Amino acid sequence: MRALTPDDGLLAGYVRGGRSRANRPVLMPGNIVKGAWRARTAEQLPSLTVELEQSRAPLFGEPLAASGIEWATALTAAALPEHHPYPALHAGLSALLDAIEAAPSARGWAVALARYEALLLSALGFGGALPGTGLAWEDSLAALRASGVALDRHIFEGRTRLVLDTRDRLMQRLMRAAS
Repeated sequence: MRALTPDDGLLAGYVRGGRSRANRPVLMPGNIVKGAWRARTAEQLPSLTVELEQSRAPLFGEPLAASGIEWATALTAAALPEHHPYPALHAGLSALLDAIEAAPSARGWAVALARYEALLLSALGFGGALPGTGLAWEDSLAALRASGVALDRHIFEGRTRLVLDTRDRLMQRLMRAAS
């Protein structure tokens, strides 16, 4: 499992029984957990015990919300180096996930997703200006298309497309929602 923390950045850990019936709902992408990492040596993958603080599991019943959460968390896990704190990205991801949870449709959180992608690109040294907060639906989709090109070029070039396939599915769903 990988978790993003405000102070230590992205951290990996092995959760014993992580695929068990009891742990699967806790380890869903987007959930907020309290974790304790323990390792005998610095080179060893730490064992991780987690306690659920906030569940976003009900959102996985809605395909568009589930796609948004899966993309945002996959992007974060794939793009960020471990053990480098990014407090602004932690806050941005939290705000995006809160927006997905609060909004009745993607029209309410697409701009938050575009802003998060731009923030991530900027934090890693590839970004420009963040899109505004009051964008129209079409402008949000245009901002997402532009950040997708930048992500492909700067973050995922030469890497497996598996993570970008998650984004492609999300964009297809967003385009269907727009029509």
